Amino acid sequence: MQYILLVRLSTEGIDQTLANPQAPLDAERGVMVPGVSALGIYAVLGPYDFTCIIDAPDNDAAARWSIAFAARIRGEITTMPAVPISHLQQRGGIEEFEETSEPLPGQAAS
Repeated sequence: MQYILLVRLSTEGIDQTLANPQAPLDAERGVMVPGVSALGIYAVLGPYDFTCIIDAPDNDAAARWSIAFAARIRGEITTMPAVPISHLQQRGGIEEFEETSEPLPGQAAS
């Protein structure tokens, strides 16, 4: 399952990123939680500084990764599960949700 993390840097995180623009990537690469892989980190405009996309087997693993990443990047993170639109389609009169994630564009199917 994929998760979207919305990141707001603290004052210390901003200072760290200004001193080393590679710091967010280093933070992302430094977090190791079994079963979780980071799919990308992006600088964004608006109320958040970065967004990160991860693939995790469950909410517990995503939460562990999010907490570890927040500590490294020195920021506040809002973590949201991303449910593919196709999982919301009704089939046979009841809603069915597949247990596996669909690959993101450009990502190989597993």
